[in-house]
Amino acid sequence: MEYKIRPILKDEYSILEDFLYEAIFVPPGTPAPPKSIIDQPELQVYVAGFGTKKDDIGLVAEIDHNPVGAVWVRIMNDYGHIDNDTPSFAISLYKEYRGFGIGTELMKEMLRILKERGYKQASLAVQKANYAVSMYQKTGFKIVDENAEEYIMICNL
Repeated sequence: MEYKIRPILKDEYSILEDFLYEAIFVPPGTPAPPKSIIDQPELQVYVAGFGTKKDDIGLVAEIDHNPVGAVWVRIMNDYGHIDNDTPSFAISLYKEYRGFGIGTELMKEMLRILKERGYKQASLAVQKANYAVSMYQKTGFKIVDENAEEYIMICNL
């Protein structure tokens, strides 16, 4: 599958809401939540005002000029928050583009950019049952904490 990874354009910031919804892990056999779930404050921290802070960085994967996936980071008080110097990851792809290595390449490129910009680490939170846990581990993330449902992971840069 041929794709291109590039910086997100300012006029594309609104698609992050679509990708935020796609990032919600839905266990097999469980109905997907309504799209309005992303309006909850604990999820809006990922997208509200994206691009207005110096630590907001986003990339998209595109096929035939159409975004099919995105990874974005910002320093925010989210589920994976470590401290005010550590950007937190959000990543997702449309379902039909998962399993082709696109997510891994998005992660690697974002980690490269963060290191280049002088960040020391990045974090994320992921539900324990999410198949993406192994991808995060392959890209260098380590589990540093957990609760009943989620792992908190850090990648040292």
